[in-house]
Amino acid sequence: MTYSYYPGCTLKTKAKDLDHFARASAAVLGFTLEEIDEWQCCGAVYPLGTDEVVSKLPAIRVLHQAGQKNQAMVTLCSACHHVFKRVNDDMRRDVDLRRTVRNYDKELDYDGTTEVLHYMEVLQRHVGFGVLKAKVQNPLTGRKIGAYYGCMLLRPGGVMDFDDPENPTIFEDFITALGGTPVPYPYRNECCGGYISLKEAEKAGQMAGKVLESAANRGATELITACPLCLYNVSKKAAGDVPIYYFTRLLVEALDAGIDF
Repeated sequence: MTYSYYPGCTLKTKAKDLDHFARASAAVLGFTLEEIDEWQCCGAVYPLGTDEVVSKLPAIRVLHQAGQKNQAMVTLCSACHHVFKRVNDDMRRDVDLRRTVRNYDKELDYDGTTEVLHYMEVLQRHVGFGVLKAKVQNPLTGRKIGAYYGCMLLRPGGVMDFDDPENPTIFEDFITALGGTPVPYPYRNECCGGYISLKEAEKAGQMAGKVLESAANRGATELITACPLCLYNVSKKAAGDVPIYYFTRLLVEALDAGIDF
């Protein structure tokens, strides 16, 4: 199966591994990530403003392009995924917004019908964790792994439709499929403080520290995440005690996808 793929800015710079590991794993699992032509930055938090239309246009153009190919659109970065899901929901519900968008660009006759999927949802819903388990060559036996969801993937729950915002399990099921031991912990769906890490570094450090302490207290010896900002923020606080990786790294390890670390 072929998906329209939006990597996003960070996956072309600081988070190249998240992208690289995902592409390698997709090849092993038998689906194709077809990168969107001439994509632009999703706009980070700015498209979420209800009175700002221009900042939503890059996301809408990507969604429209995927829709024209009759393909679902796949993202990896938690923040990008958050933006696309919410902008897509806005376009589906808001007639006035659709009219305004067409006034900016008459080619953007888009009504929010493109399916937006996180890579993890492709693994769960389309590949299937049972199939994934059968393809594992190097089971992560004995590894106690905590999943760090953060806040962007899960909330608002009704729009994101990713998992239960208060008691998510999709990453734990993924870890189990790879042969590892999932370690649920209370702070796995709390914010790491990423968006205040420059302005309020001390507060952000405290928030990241609570995540690490919560995971370590439950016995996790490593963490995985889908969010480049979470990985950056938590890694600064971890100091090597509980390393944090992109979830796609564990995927290529388990699948033996031919990548050296």
